[in-house]
This record gives sequence, structure tokens and C-alpha cells, in this order.
Amino acid sequence: MEVPKDLRYTREHEWLKVEGTKGVVGITHFAQDQLGDVVFVEAPAPGTELEQENTFGVVESVKTVSDLYAPVSGKVAAVNKDLEANPELVNKEPYGKGWMIEIELSDPGQAESLLSADDYEAYIKEQQG
Repeated sequence: MEVPKDLRYTREHEWLKVEGTKGVVGITHFAQDQLGDVVFVEAPAPGTELEQENTFGVVESVKTVSDLYAPVSGKVAAVNKDLEANPELVNKEPYGKGWMIEIELSDPGQAESLLSADDYEAYIKEQQG
């Protein structure tokens, strides 16, 4: 299972890639694998203020509907419009074209509180028992 080393992770299976004062957010390979085929992604409008650990949208698959949680606080700078017509990008490229939102970080230090790739891999192993 792919866990890119340059990203930070949440226990709710979101990833964050910090690029300067912005952060790109999506769900992990593990999360999309657990969900199955993604059929819909609901994301907030640009300009929406997000609080770390609060919900910001939902991802719907053939199996279930799951909340999405903000890995950091900030303002939504962009939304991946490609997911409206092609939600399956979340399954095909969870760390690439399947990204969900870009956040203008209000506190870049919050990223340091997230799991490293190694810690996230250990967390997944724990979850799988």
C-alpha cells in the first residue's frame, strides 16, 4: 500500500501536502481501498473557513458515506472540480489527480501535529489488527 513519505496524515485517513502557505488535501490509498468505488465527493466552496479536525465534506462510495475531516485550519483556496464528473479519480490516483481541496493555512505549524508516513503506516497496521 502506497504511503508517500512527503505527506502528513490524520487518523481519519486524510493526507496533507504543504506547499508554502497552502496545503493540498485528499484521502489516503488505504481510505479509498476501504471505501470501494467512489461515486461522489462533496467539498466546501472556495472561501469557506475550516477548523482542524472538523468535517469539511463527504465522500460517497458504493458501500458507504464517510465524512471528511480537515487536517489543518484555514480557508478553502481551491476545490478539485474534476471530481464532480470523475469521482473515480479518488480511487485511481488518491495522491495525485484525486486530491479534494487546497487550504490557505491559518497556522502552518498544525501540520507538524499530523502523523508522519512511518507513523501512519504503523497506525494502519494497528487498525488491521
